[in-house]
Parts: sequence; structure tokens; C-alpha cells
Amino acid sequence: MPQADINLLAVLISAVVSMVIGSLWFGALFGKAWMKEMKFDNKKIQAMKKKGMGKSYFVNFLGTFVMAYILSHFVDYMGAVTFNQGMWTGFLVWLGFFATSMLGMMLWEGRSFKLYSIHVLYHLVNLMILGGILAVWV
Repeated sequence: MPQADINLLAVLISAVVSMVIGSLWFGALFGKAWMKEMKFDNKKIQAMKKKGMGKSYFVNFLGTFVMAYILSHFVDYMGAVTFNQGMWTGFLVWLGFFATSMLGMMLWEGRSFKLYSIHVLYHLVNLMILGGILAVWV
């Protein structure tokens, strides 16, 4: 297998950017719709806040870092060196792995198409932006 040339600083920055995108996506942009589709009410949100969400954010960041690290391999293997090429790589990863596998959430877990759309479009935007960043920086 070819050895990928990975820039860990780019991966770290990409993970931070991903967390910012997620915060905006599930906060200001689609937060109300997402909470409604997830059946979260103020009582449940307050209980989550009271419990403390620091550990959850930390574990989520670790997962995001791993995702960016693996995506950087795809970007390198694809030979993507421009932002658009990186976005294309992110799109292909999204289409092949996220859009398809997340269908089960909607089909088998009884989730709404609206919730599926909020989640899957977040991953599309996220992976395309991260792919672009990683292509020009890796």
C-alpha cells in the first residue's frame, strides 16, 4: 500500500474547523429543526447541560480528528492538491460512505427524512470543506 503524506497540523486544524461547522449547523442554522426532529425539549436540553457536556465534546473532537486523519489519506491517494479537488474527494467519501449508510437511520430507525437531510447535508458540507483544506495543506 502506498504511504500517504499526512500533515498532522492540517488534520488538527481541520478537526477544529469541523467542530465549528457542527456548532453552526446544529446551533444557529438548523438547531431548532434538529431539536424538534430529535424530540429534544428544553427539559432534556437542560438535563444534558446540567450533566456536563465537556466529555461529550472531547470524545466528539477525538472522533472528528480521526475522521479528518482518514480523509487526509483519501485526499492524498486521490492526488488532490487544489481546494476543488479536495472538495471532490470529500464529496465522493460523503456519497460512498455517509449518504448511503445514513439511509438506515431513516429507514430502519423510523427517523424522518427531514432529520436525515439535516444530518447528511451537514456531513456533505463538512467533508467537502475539510477535503478542500486538507488538499491545499497536505
